[in-house]
Amino acid sequence: MIVKEVISEELLTLPEVKVMLHEIVEDRSSRNEELGYELRKAINHTDMFAKTSAEKSRELVNKLLELEKMKPEIAIRIADVIPQSRDELRTLYAKERYTLTEEELDNILNFVTKAIE
Repeated sequence: MIVKEVISEELLTLPEVKVMLHEIVEDRSSRNEELGYELRKAINHTDMFAKTSAEKSRELVNKLLELEKMKPEIAIRIADVIPQSRDELRTLYAKERYTLTEEELDNILNFVTKAIE
């Protein structure tokens, strides 16, 4: 597939992508179209790795973006991975030029635990 022009770009969490892919599947099945290999693999991936609902993941991203040292890309990654410890959270910040304090890490982990409940 050749892309001629990118019209718009938006960061999505994995659960949001899962919802979109399942809508595509419903649309194609109603038209009796066959699902391509790539689409089937993408659906399998999202079914396997999406850990929360789309609403909860977007809510988590919005809460995380209110924090001082939070970039949208990292907030999306946190919502996708759902880290359970400080070490897992540190790996998501490994490429950044700054490190987070223990307080900041705990604050982020509190947001994550509230989001998955």
